[in-house]
Amino acid sequence: QVQLVESGGGLVQAGGSLRLSCAASGSILRFNFMGWYRQAPGKQRELVARIISDGSTNYADFAKGRFTISRDNAKNTMYLQMNNLKPEDTAVYYCHIWMISSDYWGQGTQVTVSS
Repeated sequence: QVQLVESGGGLVQAGGSLRLSCAASGSILRFNFMGWYRQAPGKQRELVARIISDGSTNYADFAKGRFTISRDNAKNTMYLQMNNLKPEDTAVYYCHIWMISSDYWGQGTQVTVSS
């Protein structure tokens, strides 16, 4: 089983940057999908970025050119680098890993972008 803990959220001005981390307690080497989602007040949870097992990545339109998803196998950690943040990026950000036989969610980290 895998447990996920997000960190790195906080308050930042528009145009600033944050790097979110998702530390896994178990091995995340073998996975189908690995990614970040976010949920803003009054909105449904939406995909931000995702890594697929074949090495390809997907980004939401709002994230393209600003956000980068990555992973560090040695540290068993997934990251989301967010640059040029906008007020509309304000949300709770969740990491998610879909393993071969199960999937796991972190508890979320709050990102607030001031104008």
